[in-house]
Amino acid sequence: MLIEIKDLRKTYAMGDNLVKALQGVSLKIGAGEFVAIMGPSGSGKSTLMHVLGLLDTPDSGSYKLLGEEVSKLSENKLAELRRSTIGFVFQQFNLLTRTSALENVALPLIYGHSSARAADPRQLLEQVGLGSRLDHKPNELSGGQQQRVAIARSLVHNPHILFADEPTGNLDSKSQGEIMHIFKTLNEQGITIVLVTHEVEIAEYAKRVIKMRDGAVVSDIEKPSNKSVSRSIAVPENHALRGSAGPDKFSFRDSLSEFFQHFKQAWRSLAANKVRTGLSMLGILIGVGSVIAMLALGTGAKESLEKQLSSMGSNLLAVRPGSSRSGGVALQSGDVTRFTMEDARQMRSDIPNVVRTSPSVSGRGQIVFGNKNWNTQVQGTSPDYAPMRASVPDLGRFFSETENTQRSRVAVVGRTIVREVFNGKSPIGEMIKINKVNFQVIGVLPEKGANTFRDQDDLVIVPVETAMKRLFGKEYVDNIDVEVVDQQSMESVQEQIKQLVIRSHRLPPSQQDSFQIRNMADIQSALSETSKTMTWLLGSIAFVSLMVGGIGIMNIMLVSVTERTREIGLRKAVGATQNDILSQFLIEAVVVSVAGGVCGIVLGCGISFVLSSVAGWTTAVSAQSVLVSVLFSLAVGVGFGLWPARKAAALHPIDALRYE
Repeated sequence: MLIEIKDLRKTYAMGDNLVKALQGVSLKIGAGEFVAIMGPSGSGKSTLMHVLGLLDTPDSGSYKLLGEEVSKLSENKLAELRRSTIGFVFQQFNLLTRTSALENVALPLIYGHSSARAADPRQLLEQVGLGSRLDHKPNELSGGQQQRVAIARSLVHNPHILFADEPTGNLDSKSQGEIMHIFKTLNEQGITIVLVTHEVEIAEYAKRVIKMRDGAVVSDIEKPSNKSVSRSIAVPENHALRGSAGPDKFSFRDSLSEFFQHFKQAWRSLAANKVRTGLSMLGILIGVGSVIAMLALGTGAKESLEKQLSSMGSNLLAVRPGSSRSGGVALQSGDVTRFTMEDARQMRSDIPNVVRTSPSVSGRGQIVFGNKNWNTQVQGTSPDYAPMRASVPDLGRFFSETENTQRSRVAVVGRTIVREVFNGKSPIGEMIKINKVNFQVIGVLPEKGANTFRDQDDLVIVPVETAMKRLFGKEYVDNIDVEVVDQQSMESVQEQIKQLVIRSHRLPPSQQDSFQIRNMADIQSALSETSKTMTWLLGSIAFVSLMVGGIGIMNIMLVSVTERTREIGLRKAVGATQNDILSQFLIEAVVVSVAGGVCGIVLGCGISFVLSSVAGWTTAVSAQSVLVSVLFSLAVGVGFGLWPARKAAALHPIDALRYE
């Protein structure tokens, strides 16, 4: 027996009222029968068909299809049975408006893995007389032609049973006759037909008429066999009962093909609502663009800071004269403790883990070369300054210890001096005057750039002995830079320097605060931490924008689910499982977010370029920020699209089909 039901009951809640649609219905339908179910409105005939067609589930009772109890099966199991065993023809046709006749017929194949048993959609359309209208959309077809497309769609999986709910209700008399001839021919070729109608002339085509009233069967009459000849139509063979056999083997290739089909359906849906899709993408586009631009700005600032910090050297301690208080009055810096060249030599020789020391003095100097004059910073230091401060000349050389000891008049100049005084030409070997003293240029310092306070390239470096004796007339050095062997030794060396200065200068406790030791590593760490904090702050602001875009996607997807409720019901009726619906709507959300993300990357890179070239800010678009943005946009699509997709997947087929 193909269908066997016993004592089926179904009750609907209509507000505060309970409507008993089925009240203990029992019947059997054998293979190859042509059954018409009749009755007035509210008799329960459509509810019975929906239960038989697995679109609805009974509250109680037994329903065996092909010998298998199906009344308590899960939604996905019911979808598999609808796909493999049942075909539907609806009164409202239920064709997808944005797709052609051929694509409508092929719709069930998206969700079917049994390609060996599937019919060719083109052949089916030719067999129902629509071979010349394969590419026509539903609005380009008449009502009868649309119903033929629906019939062809119901046959694409070679079903055992064809359910038709008022299939001629919206057709003229000529189209009615054509459609019923098709049903009759299908039945003669082995397909079981179950048809719901309230028209007597339509029921005449059936071999068995079941009449219902108030949710119960009131008569079940089987007519004599009808031998009349009808218009022939070829129907695919292979209608042998499949029973409860499991689904065909599902390969990776099938899975990939199904994914592309879902993607195609999602893309078509998005393309049909271009403005709405564009607005959804706009939120993600702005969010991702902001992330890219803000991270580029933060990364650029960090790289600029690192470049400036590298010019300061690493693992450095700066020892400077300080000041103490006398009677509550702060004395001038250096009034108590002054450092000499001997202090620098002693720190290097007496304290372990000190690699180099570099005493230095500085002051302003007037440079004259030919008819050019330039006022700049002049610094006198030792040869160890170059490796300690990352200032090894990239043109020429630095002065030697011999030149320092002999107080040679040699100078190393910065890039700004080269541009302003030498017009960008090589100054190596040229003679300049610094405060009216002749010096020979022997090197050009590497470019270090300018910051808010000073231009680091507007500088001339000379030997410290030369500067003290020939330029500034100083007996004491302004500060001493100390390079420590590693980061771990910084605090220990700092304390040893402090004790050494106290001992060598015989400082009483009241004057032990008369000098300063600055840990450059601490300063670098603080600046780096500040830069990192700013990067996170900028990124967080952009992230909020991205989240707002995600909320926009979720809102649009929820609207889309509401608008396409009937479409969801149709897809489930032709065999789509909950996972199929979930995948399609999730793909739509991901496509919107990723497309918006890609456009956002272009926007972010453009903003970074403008900030760099027009505003002069340092920016750097990193591959990491691009990857983070792509992953974030993907996560937004999945995260914010999941709820609407789950809502769509959870819709009950018959409730979705009835949605207005």
